[in-house]
Amino acid sequence: MDRKEFIQRVSRNCKLIRTEYGYSQDQMSLAIGVSKKSLVETEKGRRLLGWNEAVTVATVFAGSNLLQNEFGGELSDMIRALAFDHTDVVYPQTMGGKIWWKIVEEKNGYRLQQNILSGHYRLLDPHDGRMVSSFDLNEIQNFIKNLSLFKDENK
Repeated sequence: MDRKEFIQRVSRNCKLIRTEYGYSQDQMSLAIGVSKKSLVETEKGRRLLGWNEAVTVATVFAGSNLLQNEFGGELSDMIRALAFDHTDVVYPQTMGGKIWWKIVEEKNGYRLQQNILSGHYRLLDPHDGRMVSSFDLNEIQNFIKNLSLFKDENK
């Protein structure tokens, strides 16, 4: 997934998110900081949200079941992966990925996980702290290789 796909998916679901929360178009446009006219155009599929608008929708309506099902759980990790693409970032501790994540590789307490819906990857330390997050598996594997995290301790 890239920013463009993220924006398209949030834009496509904007009306459903508004309906899920029981908001009028006036209330929704005020909540996300766009004009009612822009919101109407987005809901009719005539306009896509911008990056900032899509992030605002995903943040303000983070509790949306629709968004969580669309993207595979809590969105802040995925938004960071898109926002900090190819940039170092310090991530907060996670809950360990018990629902939306599958383990790709695990060794020495470190877990390489992939989100089952969005497809992005993250590396967790033994304390469930996010070390790196990206849609590029090679980027994560190079990070692991550079730190020698999955090396056999007996070699």
